[in-house]
Amino acid sequence: MIEIRFATSQDYAYLAHKDHHVQPEVITKKIEDAEIIVILDNEQNIGWLRFNYFWDQIPFMNMLWLEEVYRKRGIGTRLVNFWEIEMQKRGNNQVMTSTLSDETAQHFYRKLEYQDCGSLLLPDEALEILFLKSLNT
Repeated sequence: MIEIRFATSQDYAYLAHKDHHVQPEVITKKIEDAEIIVILDNEQNIGWLRFNYFWDQIPFMNMLWLEEVYRKRGIGTRLVNFWEIEMQKRGNNQVMTSTLSDETAQHFYRKLEYQDCGSLLLPDEALEILFLKSLNT
């Protein structure tokens, strides 16, 4: 059974082992600040969504990650939808994310109605595409 919820200290070991993009102390702080959402299958962690705030205002999804066997099954969509609903509950009417132009994630975000809104070109990297989505219904 799939469960989606904000991360707690019980999820720390899993996140620290799997998320190599941030230091362990960042994971601790983000758990405390309710800025990581985990997804579980039968009480086992299978992925997470980590976010912060662009310009300290717009929720920005920094990382969406699922164990390989759970990909392309609609589970990532469920995780993003949960995040969007929670961000709307917090009074936000927009969310953002980004992905490299050489990654297939750009198609996933566009399918979820994220709109291209800009890009960033860093030395020796593929173009980073910025996406924005309105949460107004």
